[in-house]
Amino acid sequence: MNLRPSLEQAEDLRELLASRSVSADVALRARIVLWSSEGRRRKDIAELLGISARTVDRCKVRYAERGLAGLEDRPRRRGREQVPPRTRARVIALTRMSPPAGTGLSHWSTRTLADYLRRHEGISVSWHYIARVWREENLRPHRSGTFKLSKDPAFADKVADVVGLYLDPPGGAVVLSVDEKTQMQALDRTQPLLPVTFAAGEKRTADYVRHGTTNLFAALNVATGEVLGECRPDRNAANFLAFLKKAVKP
Repeated sequence: MNLRPSLEQAEDLRELLASRSVSADVALRARIVLWSSEGRRRKDIAELLGISARTVDRCKVRYAERGLAGLEDRPRRRGREQVPPRTRARVIALTRMSPPAGTGLSHWSTRTLADYLRRHEGISVSWHYIARVWREENLRPHRSGTFKLSKDPAFADKVADVVGLYLDPPGGAVVLSVDEKTQMQALDRTQPLLPVTFAAGEKRTADYVRHGTTNLFAALNVATGEVLGECRPDRNAANFLAFLKKAVKP
């Protein structure tokens, strides 16, 4: 089948190829039609695109019958829902709660949740299904966080002052975000570092010689992004104040 799109149709095909919003399948079909209209053989097109000659013919027929609409993905029939909505809701509800005390679990995994539902609630679902629900609902029960409560009655006011200083610093002022990385160990590995290779990531030996510790003071200039760092043998007020003066001096 020889396709001879008009100049306007050929331009539409090129715009379709250049668009970032179309799927790879649609772009592939557009390229097949465009190359066919340029007189390329179906065998050459199939070889260049890594597809079968039948796929080339099928795409050309769809375009001949329906134009650009024939290049779009055909709507797929929605499969019958295999798992009742009530079961999905139960999976989500249990995931959002800590495991019952009798399970001896600190958090759920897909397999332990599937096993619990089968044993205790008579619900049979695979751990693959639970993993899919977790992805769709953005649930990560394996993660844990930390928190700290302040007993300072003026804590909220102090936070507002600090945040305000970052958002709207006084004119001519230097705002530094300062942290101290204490007790950093100076380690010397007993074996050379193994670099990243095609089949493996970077590796280092677990054996090392400890050469003591050092205290790293670091400051980030939030306006310029410059980082200033300094190591000190001791961590005390005098060293910290000296570092602040050095950071502010420039």
